Formats: sequence, structure tokens, C-alpha cells
Amino acid sequence: MVTQLAHGDADPIFAALGDGTRRAIFRMVAGGPRSVSALAEALGITLTAVAQHLRVLEGCGLLSTRKLGRVRMCEIDGQGLAVLADWVALHRGIWEARFDALDAMLREHPPSS
Repeated sequence: MVTQLAHGDADPIFAALGDGTRRAIFRMVAGGPRSVSALAEALGITLTAVAQHLRVLEGCGLLSTRKLGRVRMCEIDGQGLAVLADWVALHRGIWEARFDALDAMLREHPPSS
């Protein structure tokens, strides 16, 4: 089940990535599709625990899973990454504008020595 994210709603993604196990799962899957059982083995946790983490990662659009025969495979989903890219671009623009304004102000009124 994938929850539709509102444009720019990065909070669920940051919350999901706030957990070290979910970050580890994301890193592993970023290297290529992985089965749920391979993730569980690599992390030393149960299949149930991996499934719970995957629900969170799927819900915020970072991963997707699909059934391939009897194996559930996980892969990166670009939806969550696009939301993060938008969030970074927005905040980068805000801070660049602030620094440009500060630079202009300092040029007009240099600090006295």
C-alpha cells in the first residue's frame, strides 16, 4: 500500500529515515533490488520486522515491493526521492536568497573596523 504524498510533504520521509534500520534497508536496496529474506538475513532481524520497516518505507514513497513467484522483492521508488529533491531545492533557494540579501547589505554598509 503506497500513500499518496502531498507535493512537498517531506516530513514522513524524514521520519522514516530517522530510523537506522530503515536507512540500512534503503542503502541496501539502493544498490539493487533485494528480497525481503535477504534483507532480514543481512540485518539479523526477523521477516516480520523487515515487513514492518518496509511498510513505512513504502508508505512514504521511498521503496516499492512486488511479488516475484514466492519471493517478495524490494526496489527504490522515485516518488519519495522526488519529494526530497523538491524539499532540498526549495530550502536551498530560501537560504541562497537570504545569503544574497546579507551580502548586499554588507556591501552597502560595511562593518566598521
